[in-house]
Amino acid sequence: MAKIHVDRAGNTALESFLPTSIEQLSLPGVSIPKGIVTEFREAELCFSVSAYRASSALFRSTLEKVLKVNGYTEGDLYGKINKAIEDGVITATRGKRAHDDVRVLGNDVLHDEWREVTAEEVEKAHGYVQRILEDLYDDRPTVEAQLIVKNRLSPPVNSS
Repeated sequence: MAKIHVDRAGNTALESFLPTSIEQLSLPGVSIPKGIVTEFREAELCFSVSAYRASSALFRSTLEKVLKVNGYTEGDLYGKINKAIEDGVITATRGKRAHDDVRVLGNDVLHDEWREVTAEEVEKAHGYVQRILEDLYDDRPTVEAQLIVKNRLSPPVNSS
C-alpha cells in the first residue's frame, strides 16, 4: 500500500509505503525460550510496519522476560539490569545501553504522556536487545554456570 500526495500541478510525492522491511536480526542457537523469540520477532514485525511505539514496548518486554527466565525475578527492570551487570552476565556498557535505549524508551511508551518514537530509537533498542540475547545464549553453558554460581539458576538435577 502506498500513500501518495498529488498536488494541483500533478506532481507526486511518495509519503509512505507498506509493508516496509527491516532486517530480522539473527539470534543464537536453539536454547532461547520460544516465547522470548516470538516476542522479539513480533517487536521486529511492529518495527517493520512503522509501529514504533508498539515495537519499543515489546523490545522492553522481551528484555524483562529474558532477564526473568535467567533468574532475575525480583524488583523492577532497572534492578534486574543492574543485577545482571553485577553478576557479570552483561557488561556495564551493555547494561547502560539496556537502560538508556530499551528500558527508558519502553517506559516512556508504557507510562508517560504520548510522544513520538522514532525509527532511530527503535533501531537502537532492536540492536541492544539482540546483543543481550547473544550475551545470554551464544555460549549458554558458560552463562548457565555463572548464573548457578550467582544463585540465579538451580544446578541441573542428576538423572542417575
